[in-house]
Order: sequence, then structure tokens, then C-alpha cells
Amino acid sequence: MYASVMRCSVMLMCFNLTACDGLITSKPNPSGIVYCSEGSPTGFNPQLDTSGTTVDASSHQVYDRLLDFDPLSGNVLLGLASSWEISEDGLRYTFQLRKNVEFHHTAYFTPSREFNAEDVIFSFDRWRLLDHPYHFVSGGAYPYVDSLSLDKLIVSINRINDYRVEFILNKPQSSFLANLATDFAVILSAEYGEKLLESHQQERIDNFPVGTGPYKFVSFRQDSYVRYVRNDNYWQPLRLTEKLIFDITPSSSLRFAKLITGECDAIGLPAHSELDIIRQSKGLVLDEKPGLNVGFWAFNTAKPPFDKAEVRRALAMAVDKNALIEAIYFDSAVPAKNIVPPTSWAFQAEQKGISYNPSGAKKLLTDNGIKPGFTMEIWAMPVERAYNPNAIKMAELIQGYLQAVGVKVDIVSFEWSTFRERLKQGIHDSVLIGWSADNGDPDNFYRPLLSCGAIKSGTNRAFWCSPEYDVLINQALQFTSIEDRQYFYFKANDLIAEQVPLLPIAHASKYQAFRSELKGFEINALGGVKFAGVVKD
Repeated sequence: MYASVMRCSVMLMCFNLTACDGLITSKPNPSGIVYCSEGSPTGFNPQLDTSGTTVDASSHQVYDRLLDFDPLSGNVLLGLASSWEISEDGLRYTFQLRKNVEFHHTAYFTPSREFNAEDVIFSFDRWRLLDHPYHFVSGGAYPYVDSLSLDKLIVSINRINDYRVEFILNKPQSSFLANLATDFAVILSAEYGEKLLESHQQERIDNFPVGTGPYKFVSFRQDSYVRYVRNDNYWQPLRLTEKLIFDITPSSSLRFAKLITGECDAIGLPAHSELDIIRQSKGLVLDEKPGLNVGFWAFNTAKPPFDKAEVRRALAMAVDKNALIEAIYFDSAVPAKNIVPPTSWAFQAEQKGISYNPSGAKKLLTDNGIKPGFTMEIWAMPVERAYNPNAIKMAELIQGYLQAVGVKVDIVSFEWSTFRERLKQGIHDSVLIGWSADNGDPDNFYRPLLSCGAIKSGTNRAFWCSPEYDVLINQALQFTSIEDRQYFYFKANDLIAEQVPLLPIAHASKYQAFRSELKGFEINALGGVKFAGVVKD
């Protein structure tokens, strides 16, 4: 109780001071790093979930991938693969695998062999093949790969020898390598899977993880903490801290207080109202990069009257998007014209957005049979995300705008896992949510957010299925040159603007706040937080 009061007092003092220089205390435990996370993971296998909290707690701490990304350039790098070759027709990808890579030795599993081709095949076939013994374990949903139809793209994965595997595709796809480097393409231990299958404990593979990554999982307590220890046999020559702890702290103000008092070395998602204080505080560092994300308002096009494009357009016209950005993002975001951010080569700068026009919105609603007093729901995320740091406040602002054109709004929210599960059921009228890219290829926006295939996977929150749109974005993948692909993505942008399945609102900057003792901690613009190579001096 005393500690909580102290933290709150420190926080209030900081908000009333120009900076918090005198309040920064030293961290007593140099052997470990404490990261204040905004929420609990749903498990420890990112194949099963697109939630940022799950990715943060698993993908780059416990696992590795065949390929990886350079966090600065976004270029694809080698990971557990030491080289790759692509056939001239673009249908065959052959990967040479690294040798002498060990899986984690933990209290619950001792591997008898090193990483090899069997682990690659096991990891990909799990989500690819319905008859795989692990396909339906832990729910059997693989939202990211399902949204991209990767299971249909890959014809087979063949073992050439212990350290060489071959992927056969049914058609060329220019984004394939990028998808193998995302947070979701992790490599599991086939040997661990076999052991759990023999003891009928298959779900432990997703809750007591074993990987080749820089840290080994120790324990997890829901809404409290995740504990890891250093992998002393890690194959990459990176400095690692002895212990890593995720302190699960949903309140942004409490995360900030813990950062100041030294209870946490770094925090996720600092509130926008705290950014200037962090900038001015000696002993704290604020890292900032343009975010590969989009926050949007999606309409459930499977439900009347939101199945009519003109109704969706009228609702979008009723909202002052610039005022929303000013109130919610505190000058840390840019208005969205397309679903892709300005840093993407598929961004269409000349495309006109929907202008704020309440009188026009009111007339368009009337012309489409929407009478004054019509009631609709706006579902608002209960959690903070870079693409929308306060969805509930944004919903309240939209509520006021729609009231002015005769539409009554009920705001709906649930606990985060329940919220996401109910969204998949398609019972919402509209939702304020968003998307953070997992790689720099624009396909990572276009297919997961609005393709027909992404409805089943749960990432297409608008439930919009346009065969014309699917043809465009699939044609874009048949080409390798940016100019050729831009042609199709620009047409897709035009179709989205015409049909308005969602209203793109903002592309937000990504922030990371940490204490100056932390060295090597950089924003990963293409996915989850990384602690490999991060130490505390």
C-alpha cells in the first residue's frame, strides 16, 4: 500500500514540475532488466495470436525465425537460415540452415539434439496442415498466416538433408521472404512437440515455450509478471542480461511512475501526455520513430445499414478527423489518407480523403433511409496501442459528432481478450481499432485488413469482401518491381476510398521510454520489443 501511494505521489509531483530530474533513482539490480508491459500475453506462441502483448512476450525473447529484419532499413536478414536461393520461376525457395544452434534447456525440457530441418518442417506444417497433430491444439486458429492464405500458397516443405529445406509455392509471391521474417514465423522444437504428444500434454508447447532465442522462459503469473533467464548457449554473439522480467502494469500512469522510481528500466506505450516530461527528465530516454501502423474506424459491412457504402461515407463525413488527432495523439500522429503510412512506397499522397461535412452527412443519411434517432454501436478498445492510445475517448468524441447529425451512439467495450473474441463473431456495428505492420511490405496492410480471406482469420474487422479488391492485391504480388506493384495498390486505395469499409484516421509515431542505464535498447519498428543485445550498465 505504501509503495503504491509513493508511486502516485511521485507521478503527481512530476506532472507539476518542468522535469523529474531530482526524482530519478538508481536501479538496485544490475543483473536484470525489468520491462513494464501494458498487458498479459494470451500465451507464448505468436503463431496463435496477433496481439502485441503476446508478440512482445514471446517472439523475440524466446524464439528465432529463419529470417529477420534490420530494424533500421527494414531489409530482410539471415536468421536461423544461413543462406537462401530462389528458383527462376519464383516457385522454389531453398534455405541452408545454421548448425550448432541449441534449443533451450529448461526445468521442463532437456533437448537431445540441436536445431535442424525437422524443426522447420514441424513449425510450418503445424499451421499449414489440418492433419498435423498440433494443428488444432490451443484452438487451432492462426490469424496472421490465415489472413495471408500462406497455408494455400505453400504446396510442400521438403527436407533435403538435416540442414537444408525447400519450400515449394503454387505461384510466385513477392512478399514471401518478408513474411518468413515476421514475428509469427517462429521456429518451435519438434522434439519437444513429440515429447508432449507422448504424454498427452500438447498445449504446454504454447504455454511453457521452448525456442532457440536469447532468453528462456521461467514462469508467468496472469496480470502480474513474466520471468525469463539468459540463454547462455545463444548462437548469436550478443550481450544478454542475466534476468529479464515483464512487469505487467496496465495503467500508463503507473508504468510511468515505476520508470521514475526505478522499479522498471523501460516501459511500453508511454502516454502522449507524458512524453514532454520524459524528454525533459535527466536519467530518462525517449526513443521515437515513425510508426508502420494505422488507426481506423471500421464499419461492419455484413450488417445493415452498414452494408451500404453511402451510409458508411455519411458517417465518415460527420467526423472531424483532424480534431480527433489533435485530441487523442498530442501532435504525435499524421492524418491517414490511405491504410498504408507515408513511409510506405504504396502510400498515395495525392488521394483525397473524406472531408468533414456534417450538413452533407446529414443529407446523405436521410437520402439512404437513416432517420434522426437512429442508434448504432461503436466498439472501443480497452487498451492503449500506438495506433490509438485512447479509443474510448475517441469514441466519445465521435459520439458527439454523430449526435449532431441525428445518430445516437452507444459505446461498447470489454476486457481485451473478450473484446477481440467478440469482434471475430461479427456482432459489432463499428469498431475503433488499428494495425501495426510486421514487415515493410505493403501487403502486410492490404491483405490482413481487408481481404476476403482475412474475415475468417479475424483481422478484417470490416467484414468487407470485395472480389475486385482481392484481384488487385493478389495481382500486385505477382510482380517484383515497385512501379508495377504500385499500379495495383493505388487502384486498391481508390477502391477503399470509394467503398469506405473503414475510415483511416491516423498513422502514429512509436515511442519507447527507458532509463539511461539501459544500453542497446532500440525501437523495433517492424514488430515486438527486443531485448537481445540490451544490457544495463
